[in-house]
Amino acid sequence: MVDDQLFKSSLLFSEQRLCYADILPPSQVRARIEVAVLNFLRILTSPGRPAVSDLHLIGRRSRNSNVGSGLVSGGLWIYLSKEVTKRSLGRESAAKAFVRVWKVMEMCLRVLVEEKRVTQRELFYKLLCSSPEYFTSQKQVNRTIQDVVALLRCSRYSLGIMASSRGLIAGRVMLQEANQDVFDCSSCGSSGHAIKGDLNLLENLVINTVARYVIVIEKHAVFQRLVEDRFFNHIPSILITAKGYPDIATRLLLHRISRAFPSLPILALVDWNPAGLAILCTFKYGSIGMGLEAYRYACNVKWLGVRGEDLQLIPEESLTPLKAKDLQIAKSLTSSEILQDCYKEELSLMVQKGSRAEVEALYYHGYDFLGKYLAEKI
Repeated sequence: MVDDQLFKSSLLFSEQRLCYADILPPSQVRARIEVAVLNFLRILTSPGRPAVSDLHLIGRRSRNSNVGSGLVSGGLWIYLSKEVTKRSLGRESAAKAFVRVWKVMEMCLRVLVEEKRVTQRELFYKLLCSSPEYFTSQKQVNRTIQDVVALLRCSRYSLGIMASSRGLIAGRVMLQEANQDVFDCSSCGSSGHAIKGDLNLLENLVINTVARYVIVIEKHAVFQRLVEDRFFNHIPSILITAKGYPDIATRLLLHRISRAFPSLPILALVDWNPAGLAILCTFKYGSIGMGLEAYRYACNVKWLGVRGEDLQLIPEESLTPLKAKDLQIAKSLTSSEILQDCYKEELSLMVQKGSRAEVEALYYHGYDFLGKYLAEKI
């Protein structure tokens, strides 16, 4: 893929310690799984008392993460270094996590052999039925999938796991799938055009646009308001929402647009609270949990609003108190090396005021004010 070639050519990166997950054909993924199994069996059948080895995975913690930049693209994204963590059958606390890795690998191997693709949710129910003593929550499955990615160094999509997409797109952009008609995203209603979860389809999507801006919108309701008002006709733009925390398919499409049109500014409209900033940072840098794949989804997103300077537009009565979860997110973001100083200042102001402001608070000035606000900010 072009992005992979660009990425690898830029190792020529400022950092050589970077680890990443390969995009592989099913035959190569099956080979990696089979090698892992054979190595484990070799240890079990070795002469004398068999020593069960640990599984060495690339660590997915903040201390093993950093922000790298490519000399070619100039973009920033989270990456993981070569520090490893272990899943060990010999430690009671990690024994179940050790077994889960093999269970998920077994399931992925079946999916690849059958030439199918499954969502994480489908995988969870399959594992819940076949191995209920090891899998009791979706979170366990999601974490174990990332363990398998870290062990085999291949992407989730290569394992046969496809994204569940919540994302929508609208505005001045034309999309064309292979052997399909061109779809004009300015002709859809206020609901927008659904972003499909097939990452291979998104990678090969033909994209054309006359837009001058891309606007990433945190909330579905705000997205609907702007589409209904045909904001993209007043300011030639592409509107995208993931309806909250961004899913992989939405992030990949945004990344594709940023690669195809590198001079097109990408601006974010999020709530003025720690969660809104965390959503922006996920689009911008990727996440530590998916640090092996972050470069495939990150893009240079700028914070358009709501900012601290906009609080003068919002009545005091519309501000709501920060919740405990907000303070926890703020603490995590403030301690992170990835965050720009100006963003840390915004966080400090949020904590100092002890309040948060939602985008919808701007409707105090009328339902058509949001479009005027964005035009002014742009």
